[in-house]
Amino acid sequence: MDKRDFAFDKMNFVMLAIGMAVVVIGFLLMSGDGSTEHAFNPDIFSARRIKVAPLVCLAGFVFMIYAVVRRPKSKELE
Repeated sequence: MDKRDFAFDKMNFVMLAIGMAVVVIGFLLMSGDGSTEHAFNPDIFSARRIKVAPLVCLAGFVFMIYAVVRRPKSKELE
């Protein structure tokens, strides 16, 4: 099979992996202890959980979309 038949090249897959890692980091930033029925945890409203982590996830998803849309550089046929 010829390499020109593939829609993605190695760089697309690397960029997809980086984007997935950024999304996972964003979800890890959102995680933590929650409030229980008997104790309130004010950390659930921290800036890390409600502002930073969703932006990190959004950046990861946008980067993954770019990785899918990006065209590999084609070499001239000789």
